[in-house]
Amino acid sequence: MAASKQVRRSVTLPAQIARQVDSIARRRRLSDNRVLLELIEEGMEARRQKEKAFFDLAERFRQSKDPEEVKRLGDELGSFVFGE
Repeated sequence: MAASKQVRRSVTLPAQIARQVDSIARRRRLSDNRVLLELIEEGMEARRQKEKAFFDLAERFRQSKDPEEVKRLGDELGSFVFGE
């Protein structure tokens, strides 16, 4: 299997975030870069899961025939879109 190409990026972090990354790196005995990579990967996976949950909820809303369930699911969709 061929190794995936790596792309170097430069980011500027707020001081508080940088301190948190440093703390995690020291505690887990990892480099700052490895911690940042793991946090980015976890954030991307969380976003994918949130999108999937939204589309699953939208599908349930679309297929529902019960007016009470439609209202409840509509409220849940509103919370997804506009926050709580």
